[in-house]
Amino acid sequence: MTMMKSIILSILLALTSTFTSWGEDFFSRGILKGTDYYGYLGYEVGGTMPASMPATIRKVTAFRPRPNLLVGFEVEKSLGSNAGLMLGLQFENKGMSVDAKVKNYHTAVERGGESLEGQFTGYVNTTVTQWMFTVPLMATYAVNKVHLKAGPFLSYLTSTDFHGWAYNGYLRVGDPTGPKVEMGESESERGDYDFSDRMRRWQTGVGVGADWHISHHIGAFVNLTWSFSGIFKSGFHVVEQTLHPLYGQVGVTYRLR
Repeated sequence: MTMMKSIILSILLALTSTFTSWGEDFFSRGILKGTDYYGYLGYEVGGTMPASMPATIRKVTAFRPRPNLLVGFEVEKSLGSNAGLMLGLQFENKGMSVDAKVKNYHTAVERGGESLEGQFTGYVNTTVTQWMFTVPLMATYAVNKVHLKAGPFLSYLTSTDFHGWAYNGYLRVGDPTGPKVEMGESESERGDYDFSDRMRRWQTGVGVGADWHISHHIGAFVNLTWSFSGIFKSGFHVVEQTLHPLYGQVGVTYRLR
């Protein structure tokens, strides 16, 4: 993962240098040939999930999207023959709330001032919220009014939240044969958890999508993004599965030039 992050950072630095030279050309000649600027606004829907559903999660009983807004700015440079490069900067929120039925699910909770860790069977409610700045780097290819795009991104999280509770079940402390602690549905009977401070500040991933240029100024976009990085720091093992943000994005664009 460290190597992947280094590669992406090197690519972004190289592209930044390229756009800096284009910027110097702009100030010296007053124009950037083949360069377009866009502002965009969108909405994201998706979830933070393991790559495959583990046996400990028996059923997702409810899923509630959060108000995941996306606002950004991007520069696209034509390289000729319909190909191009796109560099962006966006501020976004990736969040969800989910209820699941679990069996022998490893977790750590607080109840009545007591810390308990072990295997839980019952129901869990989890809310995840991540606010971040993201720098996407996309290779683009124009097919008439549609620009196909794909490439890596790097995100820095400004705010993280991962909290929830275990309820209507029981926790086996330590291992599946440990002491049994019953948990109910009320606030005093359930087990609460908050792992917000164990989340990563940096995420890397890849995105694919398409922009549709409806008119000279107005357009629409659809993207799919997936993070290579798990949301938790490498030394955190309470949540045994590696959780990756997977989100779809839809929105509108406005060509500034």
